[in-house]
Amino acid sequence: MKKIAVLLMGCGGVGRQLLQHIVSCRSLHSNQGVHLRVVGVCDSTSLVVASDAFTGELNDGFISQVCRLKSNRSSLSSLSDFEGECRVYESSELKRKLLDIAALLGKSTGLAFVDCSASLETLKVLSAVVDLGCCVVLANKKPLTSTMEDYDRLFSHPRHIRHESTVGAGLPVIASLSRILSSGDNVHHIIGTLSGTLGYVMSEVEEGKPLSEVVKAAKSLGFTEPDPRDDLSGMDVARKALILARLLGRWIDLDSIKIESLYPKEMGPDVMSVEEFLSNGIVLLDNHVQERVKKASLNGNVLRYVCVIEGSRCEVGIQELPRNSPLGRLRGSDNLLEIYSRCYSEHPLVIQGAGAGNDTTAAGVLADILDMQDLFP
Repeated sequence: MKKIAVLLMGCGGVGRQLLQHIVSCRSLHSNQGVHLRVVGVCDSTSLVVASDAFTGELNDGFISQVCRLKSNRSSLSSLSDFEGECRVYESSELKRKLLDIAALLGKSTGLAFVDCSASLETLKVLSAVVDLGCCVVLANKKPLTSTMEDYDRLFSHPRHIRHESTVGAGLPVIASLSRILSSGDNVHHIIGTLSGTLGYVMSEVEEGKPLSEVVKAAKSLGFTEPDPRDDLSGMDVARKALILARLLGRWIDLDSIKIESLYPKEMGPDVMSVEEFLSNGIVLLDNHVQERVKKASLNGNVLRYVCVIEGSRCEVGIQELPRNSPLGRLRGSDNLLEIYSRCYSEHPLVIQGAGAGNDTTAAGVLADILDMQDLFP
């Protein structure tokens, strides 16, 4: 039985779902000759580590307790009562202890360092643990969208990095692009919708519904962030576009990307509260959006919020697209990506499916961990 040590950073929705997947897949993985031993879990303030991280693990009952605790938004520090089961370290010791574990396991048994947080603060730790021989799996986009210097440092050992779930949740976007590029097939154009939230919004306004009502409905359904402007700004799509562009070899930073926000600066978070934006601000955008929808319709087109990568061009925003194209036919919150290359010139490679959700994203992370098992002794 091959044993893969796993240390998880980030216990939000995706992190908890990953832990639950690991526990629920024990029988499946056993049949595959693999055992994932969770040696540690940390949130932003505390780290819980198995008493013997070299050979031991946090048992499944304890992992379930961690999931229950974090679903109630409690700190991992309250697990200090579990004497003998684990050791708990507070924020002042976090980075040092994470590096200690990486040094202990990285070049001996191996360690999969998994980042399911949403923080840029993990970047320094990730860069250090790669140098210590660890593998890194990311659902967190921010370390991959920092400076090019940070990006190159993180990818100094490219076979030790997996980040499928940073673009399109569990969809095989990164893997498909990597295989195409490895074959020498030059990718010259990518266009796609990479936000389930904005995909839902655009397909609903196409039906004649006011933008303000659609956004409020999306928020009530849990499709948006607590502040919908986090989605409407286009910044999340821009980060995904940057990850894809860098995978294609583009030497660019986030400020190189042209980003169209669906609201003006005068309605930004530093000017309006969420409540004020939803009650008084966004309604002022309804007419403009409806005019764009009608204009596109007269041309036989529809509006979609897309990312476009072509040559040196990398931008995200609303575009008119043919109604009968793959993106034009898209409805609801699915993601869809069209990849054009030498081999896929006239008919692009199209990847479509659920591109959001904790379950889907965590499944992609789990698949990434297992995909690196040959790197473990």
